[in-house]
Amino acid sequence: MFIAPYVASPMPVVRRMLTLAELKPGETFYDLGSGDGRAVIMAAQDFGANAVGIELREDLAKRALNSIDELGIERRVQILQNDIFKVDLTTADVVFLYLTTSANEKIKPKLESELKPGTRIVSHDYEILGWKPSKIDNFCENPKLGYPSHTLYVYKR
Repeated sequence: MFIAPYVASPMPVVRRMLTLAELKPGETFYDLGSGDGRAVIMAAQDFGANAVGIELREDLAKRALNSIDELGIERRVQILQNDIFKVDLTTADVVFLYLTTSANEKIKPKLESELKPGTRIVSHDYEILGWKPSKIDNFCENPKLGYPSHTLYVYKR
């Protein structure tokens, strides 16, 4: 089920989100709606995480897999072409979201039931209603221009 359109997070935003989530080497990172795989690739390459991307669209999952193969990081990164509601998230240490507020509302019960205490959830531009963020960061991609800006929310279970 498609619950949000594909819009890629800019690379500086991905890096900022992973930093805000305090992703550590050896942790397990999940990107729900991983698109072209940019977040899982950065999580593995630059942060030393084991990364799992969940992507429903076949074309985007294939694009991500091609990039992962080219970089030779398939032992630390996997892409599951699947519905995010059908994937077990119990091993996650960090979950990455760039959905919409309504999509976050739909995935919230799954996050509440499957994520272990201490799991960090980082969401790009859209909050999870009813949850209190531990951090809110207004991040500007280009400070000289003053835009584009993004609101990043970090939650802890």
